[in-house]
Order: sequence, then structure tokens, then C-alpha cells
Amino acid sequence: MSTQPVLAFIGAGNMARAVIGGLISNGYPAEKIWASEPDATRLDDLKSQGLQITSDNNTAVQAADVVILAVKPQVLKQVSEAMVSAVQTSRPLIVSVAAGIMTTSLDQWLGGQTAIVRCMPNTPALVQTGASGLYANQQVSTEQRNQAETVLQATGITLWVDTESQLDAVTAVSGSGPAYYFLVMESMIAAGEKLGLSKDIATQLTLQTALGAAKMAQSSDVDPAELRRRVTSPNGTTEQAIKRFIDGGLPELFDDALQACNDRSVELAEELGKA
Repeated sequence: MSTQPVLAFIGAGNMARAVIGGLISNGYPAEKIWASEPDATRLDDLKSQGLQITSDNNTAVQAADVVILAVKPQVLKQVSEAMVSAVQTSRPLIVSVAAGIMTTSLDQWLGGQTAIVRCMPNTPALVQTGASGLYANQQVSTEQRNQAETVLQATGITLWVDTESQLDAVTAVSGSGPAYYFLVMESMIAAGEKLGLSKDIATQLTLQTALGAAKMAQSSDVDPAELRRRVTSPNGTTEQAIKRFIDGGLPELFDDALQACNDRSVELAEELGKA
């Protein structure tokens, strides 16, 4: 337990709380976790769980081996520049979950030569089933990569990408991905109602089917395309629905949609980096 790094969360919003909750559930010692937040009322429950709390970001940074930046991208520059002295003195690993902020911009705001891991999480992290893409700059050591994984695996799986630009693709696939599935669920529920089901029954059937399909895909030794073929009997009911999806251009529509998401992620990075 003594080898576990001291963590400091700058910002105590939903994402920070998701990670903190996952860490504590997995046995991480609460006394080794700091949370810094200007609104003291938001820290009360974290204090009751045994965390160290403060309203001074620099105090948290100076105590930590790993600093998790969990503030909104629009204020990250201001927050970072106010921590330059503490970061340059204590030299912690910086883990940023702020969407769109490049490591080069963050490094500049923090005074340079900073070990930074940039993370693209998604909202299922709130229920410990998240998927996070990670990218490390050249200052990050092997030990620090392991530390970043320890923190972020508390909310789900972590996958490293080789180039920072690949985080735009991660955004398109998993960062924004939950909304795609919610749209599919929404559409299936509405279609079920039109077919005569009550909204409650259509909703329960849709959500359980989505959960079951995901579990089957995760546990299977074949890819989703093969699973789809196996449940699509020739001239059967499923085949009719799948044929309509394909003839309607669903694969191409997904390709276009994810490309649009990727492109917007690139644009936002440019805009926020100049903020």
C-alpha cells in the first residue's frame, strides 16, 4: 500500500467523482487522495469518505505524485497557469481529462518539460464501465504510465494510442459513442411503441437487449460481424430488418457520422489551444 502514489484531483465534478468512487471501491486508500474544489459544499461528502480536501489547488499539487485535471476545457488554461510554480517544484505526473486540450498547450501553460498523460474518457465511467483512450508525451516514464492506468482503470478499460491525433478517433468511437447507442435505443423504443407495445415494455426490452448484446460481444471469441451473421437466419425475421438497415445506408451513415465527430474534435483542439 505504501507504494501507491498520492493523487490530487483538481475539480470535483462528475468525472472526478466517478474515478474517485472507482478507486475507493477497488480498495485505494482514501487518505492518499486529495480533492481541490472552490465550492466547499461539493467537498463535504468526499471529506466524509476520508479524502483530503482543499480549496487551494497548489496545496493539492504539492502533496501529490499524480495530479488529475478534471476541470472544464474552457478554464483549464487559467487553472494551469495558476499552478505553474507548484507543478515545476514538485514535478507530478499530470493526467488531463479535459477534451480538446493538446499536451503541447498544457505543457506550455504548466511551465514546460511536464510529464502529461492526456485521457479521452466517456460517460459510462460514471458506472465503472467506461472506456478511456490514453496518450503520453515524451516526459512520461514507464512508472508514470502505470500510475495513470491505475487511476483510470478504476472506471473501466484503458487503451494507449501511439499518436495524440488518434485521440480524435477515440473521441469519435468511444468518447461520443454512448450518445449513438442512446439514439439507437430511443429509436427502437419508439418503433416498439408504434408496433403496439407500451413504452415501459418497449424500454425494458430495448435496454436489456442492448446489455445482453454487449455482454455477448465482449465474451465471444468471434467479432460482432460474425455474431450478427450467426443470428441472422436466411429468409428469417432478423434478415429482413438487417437488409433494411444495409439498403438504407446505415454502415455509410456511421462512417460519415464518426468522420464528422473526428473532424470537430480536431477543430475544437485548435480553438481551445489558442484560448
